[in-house]
Amino acid sequence: MHGRLKATGLPVEVGTGATKFNRTRLGFLKTHWLDAACIGLVDSLQVLTGQPLLITARGWGSRQMCITNKYGFPIRHRTRTKSFFGFKTGDIAQATLPVGKFAGTHIGRLIVRANGAFEMVTRKGKVTPVQYKYCKLVQKADGYSYVV
Repeated sequence: MHGRLKATGLPVEVGTGATKFNRTRLGFLKTHWLDAACIGLVDSLQVLTGQPLLITARGWGSRQMCITNKYGFPIRHRTRTKSFFGFKTGDIAQATLPVGKFAGTHIGRLIVRANGAFEMVTRKGKVTPVQYKYCKLVQKADGYSYVV
């Protein structure tokens, strides 16, 4: 199989593993992400962080056009648009709320609604309601959530 890859002319590296050998030779601790970096022919490896970025797939939403009851009959229809006031569900935003129980600055993932009263999920929990006019976009939704 690797012969077909080499025929493309691109650089191809083939190895048998040697993960433990490489990890102990380079002086790294046994963690899953460092084991993955030590597979194959590794002469040197520079690690710039002690903690990898943890990524979780969140998806792009649902194409379902109506909500059904337990018998499968439609009871409610969904809106045709996914974007409201320039925001989509999954966008990471910074909200500066002037008054109320959650007054202050919060950064988190938005859950949008057509009426402009959004929900925000932060590390500390849910912040609701968050009016769209207090939100500033940090990162557009790409189907994933990130944790450092």
